[in-house]
Amino acid sequence: MSNKMLALYGLKYNPFCQEVPVSALFVSPAVEHFCWRIENQLSEGGFALITGAPGSGKSATLRILADRLGNLCDVTVGVLTRPHAFVADFYRELGELFGVTLTPHNRWVGAKVLRQRWIAHIEASLYRPVLLIDEAQAMSAAALCEVRMLASDQLDSRSILTVVLCGDERLTQKLQTDDLLPVASRVRCRLRYQPSESKALRECLCNHLQKAGNPRLIREPVIAALCEHAAGNCRVLMNMANDLLAAALHDEADQIDENLFFKVFDIRAESSGRSTS
Repeated sequence: MSNKMLALYGLKYNPFCQEVPVSALFVSPAVEHFCWRIENQLSEGGFALITGAPGSGKSATLRILADRLGNLCDVTVGVLTRPHAFVADFYRELGELFGVTLTPHNRWVGAKVLRQRWIAHIEASLYRPVLLIDEAQAMSAAALCEVRMLASDQLDSRSILTVVLCGDERLTQKLQTDDLLPVASRVRCRLRYQPSESKALRECLCNHLQKAGNPRLIREPVIAALCEHAAGNCRVLMNMANDLLAAALHDEADQIDENLFFKVFDIRAESSGRSTS
């Protein structure tokens, strides 16, 4: 974001970009309850699941959860960055996340070392280590089964890891296959995103504006129009608002008003009509 935009609109950062601070993310009652469940489940371990359409807020929820867990004493949090990797690379990344040197070609030794590290952590802190996996629908069935086996101890009577799987509806479908039903049966806490109502989108947008430093950047009628045309999707809402902010900067407008809204989206509609004709 340019310094000109910051100065012109009195913003600390672009409230509509993906890199807003975690402290500025909107926390709905459902997200608050989910995070509370995970925090209170850390002494027991187990699986949790976040699902929803792309752009609905799943990854933002993981960011909020990772931040909260990272602020707790004696909690080790690992975030898997390559869920689509083969099992050997999956073990390599797990070893790096939890400070263990693994030999991927000897999976038995790798699993043994990881489990020993996690059990030692539990005995020292009474908290289970946490593994967060975004875009988990890209994980292979073999890798998901490895997670399940790694997380269980004493003939499956004890969980030694808290695993939060996050993905779109393909993850839900994948977990219903025969090979992964044992994983699905271990999910103790769920958060499923549905298309948001206009009221919820408005709360999210106003929260972003407030935290960024200019709650009056967008006029109320425009906020209502954005929420009605966002198809219940938070990412669509933020992308539309970002288009308006860029147009306002170009025109050096004092505020995002109705005239700017119609100017931007009438032009977009005309361009779309020409491209399909």
